[in-house]
Amino acid sequence: MDEELLELQRQFEFAQQVKSSVRLSDRNVVELVQKLQELRVIDFDLLHTVTGKEYITQEQLKNEIATEICKLGRVSVIDLADTIGVDLYHVEKQAQDVVLNDPGLMLVQGEIISQSYWDSIAEEINERLQECSQISVAELAGQLQVGSELVQSVLEPRLGTLVKARLEGGQLYTPAYVARVTAMVRGASRGIFVPSNLSALWAPLQQLVQEMNGSSGVAVENAFFQSIFNRLLKEEEMLGSLRAGTHWTPSVFAVAQKECVDSFFSQNSYIPYETMQKLGISQAVQFLQSRYPDGKPLSAVFIHSSMIEMLDSTTEDAIEQNSWIDSLSVLPASFTSQDANKILLLCPSVQSALKAEKALILAESYVISSGFIKGVYDQIEKEAEAFSIQASTASLIDHPSKSSESQESIPANTDKGSKKKKGKSASMKTATVETVPDDEEEARPKSKRNQKKGRDSSSSQKLDAKAGGKKESVKAQEGNNFIPPDGWVMKKIVDSMPEFEDEGMENPDSILKHLADLMRPMLINSLKERRKKIFTENADRMKRLMDDLQKKLDESFLNMQLYEKALELFEDDQSTSAVLHRHLLRTTAATIADTLLHDLDIHNKLKNGIEVGDSKAQDPVLLESSERMALAKNLNGSLSRKALALVEALEGKRVDAFMTTFRDLAEESGLVLKKLDKKLERTLLHAYRKDLISQVSTESDPVALLAKVVSLLYIKAHNKALQAPGRAIAAAISHLKDKLDESAYKTLTDYQTATVTLLALMSASTGEEHDCSADRILSKRELLESQMPVLRSLVLGDSQPQQS
Repeated sequence: MDEELLELQRQFEFAQQVKSSVRLSDRNVVELVQKLQELRVIDFDLLHTVTGKEYITQEQLKNEIATEICKLGRVSVIDLADTIGVDLYHVEKQAQDVVLNDPGLMLVQGEIISQSYWDSIAEEINERLQECSQISVAELAGQLQVGSELVQSVLEPRLGTLVKARLEGGQLYTPAYVARVTAMVRGASRGIFVPSNLSALWAPLQQLVQEMNGSSGVAVENAFFQSIFNRLLKEEEMLGSLRAGTHWTPSVFAVAQKECVDSFFSQNSYIPYETMQKLGISQAVQFLQSRYPDGKPLSAVFIHSSMIEMLDSTTEDAIEQNSWIDSLSVLPASFTSQDANKILLLCPSVQSALKAEKALILAESYVISSGFIKGVYDQIEKEAEAFSIQASTASLIDHPSKSSESQESIPANTDKGSKKKKGKSASMKTATVETVPDDEEEARPKSKRNQKKGRDSSSSQKLDAKAGGKKESVKAQEGNNFIPPDGWVMKKIVDSMPEFEDEGMENPDSILKHLADLMRPMLINSLKERRKKIFTENADRMKRLMDDLQKKLDESFLNMQLYEKALELFEDDQSTSAVLHRHLLRTTAATIADTLLHDLDIHNKLKNGIEVGDSKAQDPVLLESSERMALAKNLNGSLSRKALALVEALEGKRVDAFMTTFRDLAEESGLVLKKLDKKLERTLLHAYRKDLISQVSTESDPVALLAKVVSLLYIKAHNKALQAPGRAIAAAISHLKDKLDESAYKTLTDYQTATVTLLALMSASTGEEHDCSADRILSKRELLESQMPVLRSLVLGDSQPQQS
């Protein structure tokens, strides 16, 4: 078989060498090949070259490609197409098959590279490393015109064999270079004794390495130093701890750190977290808890249990003695109020006292016993009751300006009164027509002034106190004016505990503010309960008061109407009418107006929950003009306006205006005033006449007798109850001229003239020893006394006035 095959080969070779007798053209050859392919004689694909003059099989193309790769080691696909003369498409296709079938080849960026090529490159790199100690992978990639990742992936399996180097951070280093840098890292790290950031250490090392390598040296990455450091730390060539990869704490520092903490904590039984931070310990609580399991972490310090025992004994003494203590004054200065609060809650005595409600913790650091708080509260509660009464009284005034107006009216009225008195004294000196002295008219206000000198000063002080109280509690009065504000409570606490004065009332975190916040709700509840009780008690008193007032006004107002009717007799005599009107306003009208205003003021106070003492006295109420004005302004709303109108009418000149305002005020107050009818008028006149007759029969004063006789004569002559002052007696007698006979009228006029003379002598008398007026006064008085029976006979004897 082999011989036959060899024979055929020889024949084929001979046929090829023999020159053909017939030469075929290129076209004929192409047609012949196509015919053979159609006849399936050639059953494989044929590729023609780019010149079109040659055919090549795919197997031959692969062989030629493999030959080129083996010869060059690294060849471009484009160069293969040019070298073999086949279209690039077919070359790329066959090149991919070649690379897939041979694991020692790789196709990278249009180039086919064999492992032998990389081996040769690795040998060249190794030789170069021996010269310069380090080479950058990026530099190699640039020289080889490939990617750095490819170079790194190719070199990694050859490190230690073909390439005697270490790859770190994109750099190739020789073992000698690595050893030298390792020594530098080891030395620099061992020279650190405090916590440091390794990034700051690598910068000078990098500069040192560059100086060592010269201008040709490549910069060393920090990662190279870090990897060497990590290896040294793992091999325990350096002692310490590494946190977050870069924070290095040498063991020598940790030892010194623990010694400092132990020393401070053992000496002081506490250590502030600030001190721990200065020592470089960031997680102080975890560090201390692991080192001292019996300690207690607070907000700013870590304490030993002995601190709790010390503070516990101190607070226990304060609680037992019903006192107080500021724990910050016992604890070191580095303790905050939050620390004090936490350590207090750890004290057994404080825990038991809080549970038994024997003490309270205020302002975080103060421990105050309940007994101490009760003592202070009891003192403030008494003053709060007085404040409540004062504030409630002040609130009855509609506007602060009204109180100032009432105070301004006091000196004005006083001046007015002094002028009146001065005028009266002058008129008494020159009296020629007055028979009854103004002493009777002035007796009520004069005695009132004598009796109330002390009351005037006390009432002014009371007004001042009210004004001061209002200024201090304006905000409180806007809501519940009887409730003391925080400032008032804090001031009273300072008065009870002067040691708290340095805390400052403006500081919202002071113990004063906390005590005020504690006591003020207690005061509010106490005052509300007290006011509720007072309101309940005052309800009955208000009813009794109004019933009594109704009874007082029933008779007095009827008498006022009775006296008013007598004024009609003098309408034609304007001067005398004015005197009579004014006299009635200043006597009877003032009495009933004072009674009404006084009782309405009490009723208003009771209505507003103000405690008012019971008044047992039955004497009529006597008020000054300023006091009436103040009482009127203290009333509410329309009641106050009508009361002010009454006071104004009382200071006026007409009784009818007073009667109108009096009726309006009484009606507004819910009082019912009786109207004087004929029957009541006769009854009152009879009683009044009977009373006057009794007085005339027993009167021993010759001056006072004249006015009473004239009043009786008016009842008999006109059926009118006349109330006349001394200066109007002469005019009143002149109006009786037509009602009396000549002898009776002459008796009256003579008696009135003698009375005026007596009063003039008494006014002009100096009271000295050599004053001869005393004899004249005595003789004149004796004359009048001798005429008293004759005067009495005008109303008690047979002499009767003529009826018109």
